[in-house]
Amino acid sequence: MSLSRRGLLAAGGALGAAAAAGTGSTAAALTGSAAAHAAPGGAAGEGARGHRVRTGFERLAADGYARLAGQRVGVVTNPTGITAEARHIVDVMHADERVDLVAVFGPEHGFRGTAQAGGSEGRYDDPATGLPVYDTYLKSGQPLADVFTASGVDTVVFDIQDVGARFYTYIWTLYDCMVAASLAGKRFVVLDRPNPVTGRAALGPVLDRAYATFVGREPIAQAHGMTVAELARLFNGEFLARPVELETVTATGWRRGEFFGATGLPWVPPSPNMPTPDTALVYAGTCLFEGTNLSEGRGTTRPFELLGAEGIDGRWAAAANALELPGVRFREAYFAPTFSKFQGKTVGGLQLMVHDPAAFDPVRTGIALLVTARRSWSGFAWRPDNWIDKLTGSSRVRTLIDAGATADEVAAAWETDLAAFRAVRREYLLYH
Repeated sequence: MSLSRRGLLAAGGALGAAAAAGTGSTAAALTGSAAAHAAPGGAAGEGARGHRVRTGFERLAADGYARLAGQRVGVVTNPTGITAEARHIVDVMHADERVDLVAVFGPEHGFRGTAQAGGSEGRYDDPATGLPVYDTYLKSGQPLADVFTASGVDTVVFDIQDVGARFYTYIWTLYDCMVAASLAGKRFVVLDRPNPVTGRAALGPVLDRAYATFVGREPIAQAHGMTVAELARLFNGEFLARPVELETVTATGWRRGEFFGATGLPWVPPSPNMPTPDTALVYAGTCLFEGTNLSEGRGTTRPFELLGAEGIDGRWAAAANALELPGVRFREAYFAPTFSKFQGKTVGGLQLMVHDPAAFDPVRTGIALLVTARRSWSGFAWRPDNWIDKLTGSSRVRTLIDAGATADEVAAAWETDLAAFRAVRREYLLYH
């Protein structure tokens, strides 16, 4: 770790636009055949390219848990922490005498996944294993370190499926747990899983630390294009004041240009409104509608793919299609959410239909949809708390759109910061 890199990420933009064009050895994956032919979704089983990815946990288990020998272990996980045979890793490890598993730590939505957005399961004993389950949600710093100390663990293991967006909170659970483990003097092991929307490139605006929240603690891009193990390495090298004793266990068989459907792994919704890999594909862009008065599709069978509000008609979909955005088309749509915004009311809007995942840019698409929604519907408004600023990482996107900027003009405003992040990101990548 060098201080110059740490300072670069904190300040943003110092490297200039020259670094914006690529991500080192991974740049070729942007146009490579692996990205072009691997579909985002797909059922569990053999991968689209004839191989199956082995997760970090599978490699840990295959080695007889040697990395955990002699350690009292606690696991930070949720329902996505499963084997290729769909058994939960906590159940597997608890039944194996080679592992001294003494605690489980649950994030937002909980260890077994019973809580909705903004909720958790609290402290309880897991009925299946008898293990104590501790709640990490909204805990950080010394209070979370105290939880680790009270649990009696020596090593904290992290295994949660991410979806590739800065504002998806599990990566900040990872960050907070790393900080807390460092404070408590605990070892930290990250079991890796593929980024389901590929690791081709970082996209979108980079967080300004003045806007840091649980949907973005540190200056990374809105679509970071990294796995959780890569992010852990970056967090430890660039952001932790006192780095934690970190070990990462990589997945095997995954290439940066591959979508989830090529992995052969079973998909478990990481949260209640992330039902499929298709949801993850659009989420880094359409989650921005949480910061508006439009529905982002919560309460429908297609969250983040359906967007709308009362009073919107076909003009929005027509305006979006007129932009001819790469990889995506828009269908005029009407729907009635069963909860969240417009519960029980029929609203108009559009559905994103991604036909070329390799060409699709979720962040640019999300910005273009904000721009066209504001222009085609007189009722458009930002959430009064300016939540959009927390999601995009600064006030810049909101103020530019309010000033009448095009999607291209908005995107141009983040290119220098994005180039700086891409240059730092390159040093922590683990896969080709």
